[in-house]
Amino acid sequence: MFQTMIAGSLPKPGWLAETHKLWPKWRAEGDELAQAKLDATLLWIKAQEDAGMDVIGDGEQSRQHFVHGFLEQVEGIDFEHKVEMGIRNDRYKAMVPQVVAPLRLKGRVHAREARFLRAHTQHKTKFTLPGPMTIVDTVADRFYGDRVKMAMAFAELLNQEALALQADGMDVIQFDEPAFNVYMADAADWGVKALERAAQGLTCTTAVHICYGYGIQANIDWKSTLGQEWRQYEKVFPALAASSIDQVSLECIHSHVPPELMALLKGKDVMVGVIDVASDKVETPEEVADTIAQALKYVPRERLLACTNCGLAPMSREVAEAKLQALVSGAALARQRAGVSP
Repeated sequence: MFQTMIAGSLPKPGWLAETHKLWPKWRAEGDELAQAKLDATLLWIKAQEDAGMDVIGDGEQSRQHFVHGFLEQVEGIDFEHKVEMGIRNDRYKAMVPQVVAPLRLKGRVHAREARFLRAHTQHKTKFTLPGPMTIVDTVADRFYGDRVKMAMAFAELLNQEALALQADGMDVIQFDEPAFNVYMADAADWGVKALERAAQGLTCTTAVHICYGYGIQANIDWKSTLGQEWRQYEKVFPALAASSIDQVSLECIHSHVPPELMALLKGKDVMVGVIDVASDKVETPEEVADTIAQALKYVPRERLLACTNCGLAPMSREVAEAKLQALVSGAALARQRAGVSP
């Protein structure tokens, strides 16, 4: 009960990449970089296990960015001539690659890190991929001329990699869709359909992560404009409840999301965000357990999983490690309060 896991990313060590950045520059190249990525992955596997996490991820150590880490292995995308584009409905600007030809995978995308993860832990494993709608919102289209058509093209490629990740031994495959909280009507319409296409044929556990973004200033500023109640989830949760996706990861602690919206996910496992990624203040076990208790009013306890609000990538390593420990201690306290043996 109340299994613990991260949403996806963890900070990169200073010897691997720039720290405290969402788009960090690598510190090495070629074979040296490839080895450094695996070394960092092993570091975080051990850190998650030491903290007592139930489901272990690779911390996205081999990816410069959660979207572009996938796109780098896709033909039809021009990384040489990036253009500036507004992301998440112009919340912030970013230099993005351009889609200039039909999309095809060059080959496997994440085989090395997934197999490395599987080989170095006995725990359940989770691997993350960007969702098709969020990819569409993070590239410049110079070929398809239609967001839905391009999303479905990306969904097919994601599906190819997801099926291969399943064969690599991944227990949970999660698609990250922060765009669902921005383009709510489209998300409930074609976004969920594209998501299901990406997950087609998977027999492992499937998940979707929908948050209000990393703890960067642009996202913090955006949240301040959303008022006292953040009801974005209300638009897409019913569509997800009717979908084939098994788990939904959402933001909860220190947010203005009305907790009763979780009731809209009836029949799904709910990864409740109990760790704030927009603050370096480390949660107490009591705060984590209290957040779980609030969610239990709307989510059956056998379906509640404890997670982070979003990725921890821009944080310091020390703060991230402390937050993992708080997550595990808080879930243990919640089990104790519920009268469940560890």
